[in-house]
Amino acid sequence: EWYDIKPPPIFPPRQCGKTLVTRTSGTKIASDQLKGRVLEVNLADLNNDEDQSYKKVKLCVEEVQGRNCLTDFHAFSLTRDKEASLIKKKQSLIEAHVDVKTTDGYVVRLFAIAFTMQSPGQVKSNCYAQSAQIRKIRAKMIEIMTKEAGTVQLRELVKKLIPESIGKEIEKQAKVIYPLKDVYVRKVKIIKKPKFDITKLMELHGDGDGDAGADMLRPEAEDAQNLLTASVEQAAMDDDE
Repeated sequence: EWYDIKPPPIFPPRQCGKTLVTRTSGTKIASDQLKGRVLEVNLADLNNDEDQSYKKVKLCVEEVQGRNCLTDFHAFSLTRDKEASLIKKKQSLIEAHVDVKTTDGYVVRLFAIAFTMQSPGQVKSNCYAQSAQIRKIRAKMIEIMTKEAGTVQLRELVKKLIPESIGKEIEKQAKVIYPLKDVYVRKVKIIKKPKFDITKLMELHGDGDGDAGADMLRPEAEDAQNLLTASVEQAAMDDDE
C-alpha cells in the first residue's frame, strides 16, 4: 500500500512523496511498520529551489493518520559531490563539531567545515593557517554553533540551516583570525529526542488536513441545548421530585 509523506510545515509542500508498506495482516499492522522510518529528501524538491540541490534532509515518520505519514526533522547533510568540490590544494581545511541541546529538549550534533583563503593583494600562492590560528577558529566555530543552536527550538534551527546563516556568521567573526571562505554546517544529526508528544506533533502539522467542514448557514439560537444534557437534567429533576 502507498502512503503519502507530509513534511513538517517549515517546508512549503504539503506532500513530498509516497512510501510503500506491506498491507495489514494479522498482528502485523502497516502503521507500526511505517513509524520510525527515515526518508531522505533533497532540499531543492522541498523548497522548489534548484540552487539548494546540494543539501539533503532526512525526515522521520512519527505518526500515521489515515493515508498520511506525519514526519519530523531527523538529519541534514551536504551532498558528497558538493563536499568534494570544496576541497582544493594550497589551503587549510578546518572542521569542528559540537553537541548542543535545543530549548525544546533535542540534543543535536552539528558538524561545520571551513577553508582558508588568500588575503586581498597576497602574492604567495598558498594560504595555510598556523595551527594556533586553526585552534582559535575551531573554538570560534564551536562557540557560534552552541549559541545559535542552544537558544532556539529545533524547527528554528532548521530554518537557520537552509539559508546558511550560521556559516555566514562564522565567516564574519573568524575573519579577524584568518580570512575564510566556503563555511558550511555540513551535517546535523539528532542524537537524542525528548519523549514523543503527539499533541506537539499535531500542533506542528496543523490540526487535521484543513477539512473542518462547512460553516453553519444560520446562527445557532441562544436557547439551543444539547439534547443529551437536557434529558440528563430532566431525569435529575424527576429524581428530586
